[in-house]
Amino acid sequence: MNFRPKMHAMVHGFAVVDNLKWRAWDDVVADVWRAQCAQDAQGDYVSPDPRLFVMLDLNPGGVFVLDQKGAGTAGRHDAAETMSYVPAGMPVSGHGERLKRIQHLDLHFSEAAVTRRFGRTVDQARLSVPRFQFRDAKIAMLARAIADECTNPVAMHGLYGSGLVNALLALLFDIRHEQRQRKSRLSRGQLRLVTEFMEANCFRPIRLGELAELVDLSETHLSHAFKASTGLPPHRWQMRARIRKVQEKLRRETLTLSEVALAAGFSDQAHFTRVFKAVVGLTPAEWRRNAVDR
Repeated sequence: MNFRPKMHAMVHGFAVVDNLKWRAWDDVVADVWRAQCAQDAQGDYVSPDPRLFVMLDLNPGGVFVLDQKGAGTAGRHDAAETMSYVPAGMPVSGHGERLKRIQHLDLHFSEAAVTRRFGRTVDQARLSVPRFQFRDAKIAMLARAIADECTNPVAMHGLYGSGLVNALLALLFDIRHEQRQRKSRLSRGQLRLVTEFMEANCFRPIRLGELAELVDLSETHLSHAFKASTGLPPHRWQMRARIRKVQEKLRRETLTLSEVALAAGFSDQAHFTRVFKAVVGLTPAEWRRNAVDR
């Protein structure tokens, strides 16, 4: 994980219950806090990066007040799924009113993370506008799913969390579809750079952000330009490259199918067999027998 939250906090009266639960997806970090609150619970917070605060649970009648220091702007979080967006560098303070317990989600990300994902479709001005005490049913649903993923003992595939984060950021900043990007293609040099990288690393998960950084494009632009250039989305192109290399192993090496599956980065032989047959039309064993007989 390259990105790490750098929020500075001075708190009093909050006693954390259980350990902090968190997950990271590339340059976004989500953490879930659960705390018991003293009568005078309060805190001061400032971060060089933007943050979305989402109330998940609190005691009936309790209120967590989050306000912009010196501006007189406050958000009174008195119910679950109320939220506040705090831009980068903005100092805020918080205190409880009749607050005994609290559970909330903090979503930390860099402004560059949003730009990398969505490119020119991002209205940069929105990143610097605070939003205190608002509700949005779609964002709340995604925030709950992200919080659940933070607290799950075993994480889902990284693409699951990344998809939730991307959808939430698109809603939070009202990022819309830009038609002209959909028809653009990668240049020959860009396509060669990306496909050579995918060929060399096809046995491991490749993040879309890695490919986008290679050619200095947003993840969204890279994804659509790659498909326009090849007819396949990046993950399917990588899977076909993986299967091509697997076929070389099956033809030239005497490894067992389970050993080939492990070497090629599949979770197990059954997963390997399903993917291989979906791409080639035969099981690995059938294909190997045919290749040997030729």
